Amino acid sequence: MKIVFFGPNGSGKGTQGAVVEERYQIPHIETGIIFRKNISKGTELGEKAKAYIERGELVPDEITIPMVLERLKEADCSNGWLLDGFPRNLIQAVRLDEALRREGAGVDLLIEIILEREIAKERIMGRRICVNDNNHPNNINIEAIKPNGKRCRICGGDLKTRDDDQDEAAIDQRHDIYYDTRNGTLAAIQYFKDLSDSSGIPAIVELDGKRSIQEVTRELASRLEKLEFLNSA
Repeated sequence: MKIVFFGPNGSGKGTQGAVVEERYQIPHIETGIIFRKNISKGTELGEKAKAYIERGELVPDEITIPMVLERLKEADCSNGWLLDGFPRNLIQAVRLDEALRREGAGVDLLIEIILEREIAKERIMGRRICVNDNNHPNNINIEAIKPNGKRCRICGGDLKTRDDDQDEAAIDQRHDIYYDTRNGTLAAIQYFKDLSDSSGIPAIVELDGKRSIQEVTRELASRLEKLEFLNSA
């Protein structure tokens, strides 16, 4: 199962991606991890990526795309993969599709968490991290998981904020790319949806990101079960 998973920062994509990874027992591939691995190994592409990252710039496509395509050739991807954070733009979507077609394959499933930009930003800036357990959800802008004052809603531990969660300029920069319907991530999503319209592949699962984490997880599980039933019928 070859899956591309989309959702803006603040949509809970990481949480739901873990659900999909567990269900299909496939590697959850994130571009950030690929960058770090190449940098630690001192590969040529890793050294080039490092220079951009150290300047706080986005790693360009001519470095990112080959790194990702090489990762998909590794042994643990033989039964499929879950791509998270790639493709980030239209060019990357086209290059991924072309590379898969050369192998006689393609993306099987696209999952998209849909969430308005302002809500996504509010969620990012409202996140609070429990010092005892990063997995304790606390967010001052989400009623269902509001902390108990300045204490963790689950264990009562102290809460802290991540610096990048409070950097509005950085959040806006990431969202500028994601919500760009001409060349950005939304354009990449539409590219695969157009393929689906013409051939039926990939299958498309759209999720309402305004709902709670638990509700989105249940909806995701239900939609995947239906797809599996249809594919096995």
